[in-house]
Amino acid sequence: MKLSLLLILFYFLAVNCLGFATMGIDKHRARRHAYRIPEATLFLFAFIGGSIGSTIGMYSFHHKTRHWYFVVGMPLIIVLQGLLIYGLTKVVDFKFM
Repeated sequence: MKLSLLLILFYFLAVNCLGFATMGIDKHRARRHAYRIPEATLFLFAFIGGSIGSTIGMYSFHHKTRHWYFVVGMPLIIVLQGLLIYGLTKVVDFKFM
């Protein structure tokens, strides 16, 4: 496996782990009535590639599951990212794959 592919995979693994963790940390802070992670930050981690981890975290920790914009938004980001990746594979000739 080439280094560029490994770096891309590592990036997505890391950002998905961070998305999962931020959901758990925010849920923990919510229970303690402590300073919370802004919703925009939770969406930011999903938007930059951590949508799968954020969605898994959302349902694992039962966090933000009553907010329609998270219930609809997180899966929508996954679909849009999937379409973007599919479109890029059709336009760009990836030599490393």
